Amino acid sequence: MRVGAIEAGGTKWLCAVGTGPDDLVATETIPTTTPHETIGRALAFFRCQGPIGAVGIGCFGPVDLRPGSPAWGSITTTPKPGWTDTDVAGVVGVELGVPVAFDTDVNAAALGEHRWGAGRGLDTFCYVTVGTGIGGGAIAGGAVVHGLVHPEFGHMRIPHDLDADPFGGLCRYHGDCWEGLAAGPAIEARWGRPPRELVDVEAVWRLEARYIALGLVNVVAVLSPERIVLGGGVMEVPGLLPLVRAEVDDLLAGYVATEVVPPALGPLSGVLGAFVLALGLSARP
Repeated sequence: MRVGAIEAGGTKWLCAVGTGPDDLVATETIPTTTPHETIGRALAFFRCQGPIGAVGIGCFGPVDLRPGSPAWGSITTTPKPGWTDTDVAGVVGVELGVPVAFDTDVNAAALGEHRWGAGRGLDTFCYVTVGTGIGGGAIAGGAVVHGLVHPEFGHMRIPHDLDADPFGGLCRYHGDCWEGLAAGPAIEARWGRPPRELVDVEAVWRLEARYIALGLVNVVAVLSPERIVLGGGVMEVPGLLPLVRAEVDDLLAGYVATEVVPPALGPLSGVLGAFVLALGLSARP
């Protein structure tokens, strides 16, 4: 039986029905507005698609993934206005009457790339997204890494030279963490224009590449991934990926080396990873 998948992002939700990239029978993109409206539109999509065996959700966060927690399946301390303490998985499961698998959006993207994309055949790799925020999902020993909550790549601290870049950072919790310095909103706040209007300003992307590379080098040092898949809207800027690769090589200084590649699944990594989550449930007796 086919399953449902949701990539629940802070800007938009991508909903799909199928079993994978070769069986993607219906999709719908929904702007992320209020919880009531956004979840309601997702439910309406699935109700129109016929029977499904389960739903997998990869959700922006932070989220509660603790088994047995009364808040499991909820968004917790998000900076997204109006979404704190929103139950996502519980509502979807009850309204559609199917089992629900729930994880972060970046963990879902990592799962998608591991099953069908740039992570196939690898024991250890990471998916990192640079867009509205910065997040990362890690596969180690062939399984997604969880822990106290889930990895929060975007909130690691990276070197910040205030003389070279006096911008104070945009994270409401940590100021100049990796996300606070290098996510899309930070670029706009620092330079006064959104990234799409700055594509020809070399200084913007030299600085951005340096910050992205500083974070990736921390990931390499701690998790030792065989490959890093680097996605997200900011990474769609032409020429940015080669700049990041050069900065990573410079910072690693020949000590170790890792591949930094774009997503093989393009913008579908997250929703296809949500299929992986759902298929794991539907396969259980």
